[in-house]
Amino acid sequence: MRITVVENEAGAGLGFFAGWLAESGVDHEVVRPHLGEAVPGRAEDGLIVLGGSAAAWEDERYPWLPAARALIRRSVEDGVPTLGICLGAQLMTLAFDGAVERGEHGLEVGVREVVPLPAAADDRLFGGLGPVPAVQYHGDAMTRLPEGAVPLATGDPYPNQAYRLGERAWAVQFHPEATAEIFTDWTRDSADHLISLGHSVEELDTRAKEAEEGLIAAWGTVARRFADVVKSV
Repeated sequence: MRITVVENEAGAGLGFFAGWLAESGVDHEVVRPHLGEAVPGRAEDGLIVLGGSAAAWEDERYPWLPAARALIRRSVEDGVPTLGICLGAQLMTLAFDGAVERGEHGLEVGVREVVPLPAAADDRLFGGLGPVPAVQYHGDAMTRLPEGAVPLATGDPYPNQAYRLGERAWAVQFHPEATAEIFTDWTRDSADHLISLGHSVEELDTRAKEAEEGLIAAWGTVARRFADVVKSV
């Protein structure tokens, strides 16, 4: 089994997921449109679309985004197991006529609690998950979910943290793939901006390192369940 992975930005790769998928017996192939590689018309046995600093509607600046949205739409409609992460989740939302906008509360950054909603109880990925830590780094927000989407998790200040579309497609606003090392790379690269917003980079990094055990426990489970969905189709 092989998952197609769309990487939208250098430094925003598979992180933890690379190991978790391999442990589950699922291979993957990374497509890097930010380096000029073409987004395929079809995914293989599964699809993961990763994050990045692009806004989901910035087609002129990031000319592969229409192809990424089309790939997501086709995959969901064909029943290909699909996971959209942060930007990937926002692209899924736009692909199915939801709304993504600049977040009215500004940047959400750091390890924040994500709280499952009632529908998560029998979800194939989120079932049995309690309130858990999640790495956040986004300034845009999914403000209206696609028609038929099942909300699975919420948080503060942005309520739409995860949803399912159909039986085999999930969107998560946060970064379940991000290691503490990846997160500290992000904060280092944007330190001046974070400080201008009143954040302590040291505190953000320390919290991410302290939370890593909990992050691994929660999102390793979800990643392996996603691999199981891929293998079951």
